[in-house]
Amino acid sequence: MKKQIKIALSAAAVLLIGLLGFCAWFLSGSGSTEYYTQIDNSQLEQVDAKGGVVSFQSNLPYSYTLPAYDENGGEQEITFGASKELREGAFIRLTFKPVRGVLNWEEVQYDELPAAVQAHYTSPANE
Repeated sequence: MKKQIKIALSAAAVLLIGLLGFCAWFLSGSGSTEYYTQIDNSQLEQVDAKGGVVSFQSNLPYSYTLPAYDENGGEQEITFGASKELREGAFIRLTFKPVRGVLNWEEVQYDELPAAVQAHYTSPANE
């Protein structure tokens, strides 16, 4: 009987440690991928308040859904929130993590884009 209790406690401890490790990984930025996109305000959507409904998406008032490219040029459509309307034509680096979505974003210059990403956009100097 005591042996079964020890086994159960050991199994519970292993599960707890595994769960804590998963939570730490999930909340950290590790395992994220950087994507790059260009702001197109025709894709801007103003998001209404959820009226007290819990939402796992951002509670920011603006939402963009845009094609974005990873450093190898792979495309993915990504939705992210913003607190204001962003500058038309600005290049944005998105830090994206599966399940959680966009963790953060920042504006970058065209020459900071990887070459495979630049191939999808026109240089502002050429406009």
